[in-house]
Amino acid sequence: MKLHVMAAIAALTALGGCSTLDKREQVVKAPTVCADQTVQVYFDADSAELTPDGKKVLEAAVGALRGCKVPSVEVLGLADAVGAPQVNLELSRRRSEAVFHALTAAGLPAAEFKLGAAGQAGSVTADGQVAPVRRRVDVTLHATCP
Repeated sequence: MKLHVMAAIAALTALGGCSTLDKREQVVKAPTVCADQTVQVYFDADSAELTPDGKKVLEAAVGALRGCKVPSVEVLGLADAVGAPQVNLELSRRRSEAVFHALTAAGLPAAEFKLGAAGQAGSVTADGQVAPVRRRVDVTLHATCP
């Protein structure tokens, strides 16, 4: 008999807890954190087309800053040291532009954009070591409270 009573109390407690949680979730919301964010978006070799994962990274960054002011965004395209330097510079420029268009399509509020392209500059160290994968764009979203 004691087991039945304990089971009934546990069930009632669980039900009471659920209804309390539902009400709390409606009232309690985490405050929006408006802080600078830096993300990296990777590309396939010799491509300036955003991958599905790249789009998700950008959409998540924009979503995390909803409710914030984003006065400026820095976008820097990079490329590997494979191929001609001029071709890599152009490729990194196109990657920056692709990220710019994706950020605006994802709903980023009007911001001042600084687009840059480094090409393969910096991909080889002074001692001849090739840097790991640089087929990416580095994005810094500068955010402030509204």
